[in-house]
Amino acid sequence: MTVQQGDLRPVLTAARSRLGLIALLLILAVLAWWFTVDRMRGMDAGPGTALGTLAWFLGIWLVMMAAMMFPSVAPTVALYSTMTKKRNPAAPLVFVAGYLLTWTAVGLLAFAVSELGRRLSGDALFWDRTGRWVAGGVLVVAAVYELTPLKTMCLRHCRSPLGFLLGSWRDGLPGALQMGAKHGAWCVGCCWALMASLFALGVMSIAWMAFVAALIAAEKTLPWGRLVTYCTAAILLTLGILIVVVPDAIPGLTIPGEGSMTEMDDMPPMPGT
Repeated sequence: MTVQQGDLRPVLTAARSRLGLIALLLILAVLAWWFTVDRMRGMDAGPGTALGTLAWFLGIWLVMMAAMMFPSVAPTVALYSTMTKKRNPAAPLVFVAGYLLTWTAVGLLAFAVSELGRRLSGDALFWDRTGRWVAGGVLVVAAVYELTPLKTMCLRHCRSPLGFLLGSWRDGLPGALQMGAKHGAWCVGCCWALMASLFALGVMSIAWMAFVAALIAAEKTLPWGRLVTYCTAAILLTLGILIVVVPDAIPGLTIPGEGSMTEMDDMPPMPGT
């Protein structure tokens, strides 16, 4: 039985389209990393770094999400693009918008918690008082969450693009937005503890941002499944202990100086603000 060249053309076209979309998302991720490095240079004040104004933080947060999440979400978006190309070429972009919308809501929540904690705690979160204990506690909680059934369930959805798409399918652009937001919700369930760890280590640190992004990508893409999450839990637990006992032993950790954990109020404005 021979296969005609014409029979392969749709398959090859779909494959090229899928690879092209993956490449586009990776290029956007690289640009987001470049922008983040440029905007956040010199801003790392260690655990509890202040988040600046809401508008500034949300702008940086969205760019951070693109940099950290696009590489691991690219296979899902590419597969969705293949499944919807004949129906609506714009659907994958709407899917990505829904995904980022969910993470924007998470950013708003993180900002609200940070500001509320800052106003209620006064000087209680000074590094030489409870600051290091709070940071260590966040890391330990994140380590424990890695081993929970909820983490396993959320990670399973993130690691199985086809299963997610078939189980959550909605037609049209509203459906694309809804599916993207739902996939973002599973991603939040999978990654919220790792993102909390970033806040505990220094949310404005490019090095720690890259470290957490690497953990997220490893969990979602490497074939060893639970072994990766066990290793992640061990790393987070070790960091949680070290940050309380011997923070100077953690490479790349900025130790807050005199004053509260929420320094750096004078953040530079976003372009155009």
